[in-house]
Amino acid sequence: MEILRFDSLSFAYPNAKHRTLDSVSLTMEAGEYVVLCGPSGCGKTTLLRHAKPSLAPAGAREGTVRYNGKPLAELPADTAAAEIGFIQQNPDNQIVTDFVWHELAFGLENLALPVPVIRRRVAEMAAFFGMEPWFRQKTCELSGGQKQLLNMASALAMNPKILILDEPTAMLDPLAAQNLLAMVERINRELGVAILLTEHRLDAVLQAADRVAVMEDGMLLSCGKPAEIACELSGAKNKSRVFFGFPASVRIFAELGAKELPLSVRDARRRIDEIKPKDNMTLPKQESSAKQTEMLRAKELWFRWDESGKDILRGAEVALHQNEILCLLGGNGAGKTTLLKVLSGVKKPYRGKVKLQKGAKLCMLPQMVASLFVTDNVKDELLESAEQDEARALQMAEKLELTKLLHQHPYDLSGGEAQRLAIGKLLLRDANVLLLDEPTKGLDAYAKQNLAQLLRKLAAEGAAILIVTHDVEFAAQYATRCALMFDGMLLSGDEPHAFFAGNRFYTTDANRIASNYLPQAITCEEVIAACKDSL
Repeated sequence: MEILRFDSLSFAYPNAKHRTLDSVSLTMEAGEYVVLCGPSGCGKTTLLRHAKPSLAPAGAREGTVRYNGKPLAELPADTAAAEIGFIQQNPDNQIVTDFVWHELAFGLENLALPVPVIRRRVAEMAAFFGMEPWFRQKTCELSGGQKQLLNMASALAMNPKILILDEPTAMLDPLAAQNLLAMVERINRELGVAILLTEHRLDAVLQAADRVAVMEDGMLLSCGKPAEIACELSGAKNKSRVFFGFPASVRIFAELGAKELPLSVRDARRRIDEIKPKDNMTLPKQESSAKQTEMLRAKELWFRWDESGKDILRGAEVALHQNEILCLLGGNGAGKTTLLKVLSGVKKPYRGKVKLQKGAKLCMLPQMVASLFVTDNVKDELLESAEQDEARALQMAEKLELTKLLHQHPYDLSGGEAQRLAIGKLLLRDANVLLLDEPTKGLDAYAKQNLAQLLRKLAAEGAAILIVTHDVEFAAQYATRCALMFDGMLLSGDEPHAFFAGNRFYTTDANRIASNYLPQAITCEEVIAACKDSL
């Protein structure tokens, strides 16, 4: 039975010169799991928001969206609120109350359900999601993963027929992301709730999906079973940008010319047993940090948010050198963002010191990039950072693929587009010490590659760059050094191969696939090269 249908839906934001959606038609069946993927800015978020009346964007619209055969415009407000659940990228955007149990009950209270029904549903959701240990905690004290689980539980308490998720793991560490997506699969399989999800971490969702829909430039390119779409995109003469966001298992065996592509690490490990690649890797030599100019040094940093609270930083120490890209990984709540705020001077530690190289200029990219936007369009944002130098502003727009969006309001951009704009504003400041908090959030693989090239060029010219990230693949491929943050301290700083090889969780899928034969391989390119040599 059909539950959701987009009929020739077209849409353009105010003042935009191009359509964000162009005649998109897509049908979902009840209980189906559909993954929507595509490059940053291709229209995924805009399409999803059209399926939730309260979140539908303002602009010029053509075509219709139907729920259970009826136009959404005719759907009663309480039906739309209860039966169409929506989870956004940023967990904090949806939490409206002070305690976990209040949040679970909030939507039910607004539907005016009887108190006994509310209590039963709240208890049921808390048990289903394993929330008993933090049921009475303040919502502000939760980790990012817990907040996103709370958002899902709150939506599920209202008995939705369909759950729409817009990159729900964008701000989560790898372990929290796996747990969240496993819960999404349970909701679909055990409760029969239809799932429509956008996600850049396709490795975690392809195996669970019934269908994959691919978008590009506001249009729906193709839709089919995951294995079919993987073969279709990998077999194209000019591979779509979407292909480079596919799991390592797909990319490795597509490059090796396999006709059937494994979708999981497990299947890829079985297939690589047939090749048995030989380990003849030569690891890159790293220049000793002792020879490099120290641009930033922090010693014995201790920080807590209030005098009676717990310590977030516990003697954290970090040294950032010229020509270096240091990627800092760790779980939600480990203190990574707090460390950046202390290093940048936004917050002051109660013990310890931060020393910036004399003459160095420091800039920081915050996690909430919208806080950097101060004008009404993309062009003016870039001009503001470029000190009204139009040539520099337009050159940066071209580098970051923002040229078509110059007249659009920053708040109308997709998550990935907003991220690119914020990065562009920062790069135009000509800083030589960059602190970047989740710069790849919302970016597709191609956009990440472009960003990495910009950062590498800056590092080669003498900049020192510290990146907080949950993107293990990005860190493995582009960092000069990686470190893990745990319990308020920095641990295990090392060159990426030494850092990732041998890890069970904080490592890449490429390493998991080939570790029996190529223990030092951490990127798809390294595994592909070794396998080709063995064929």
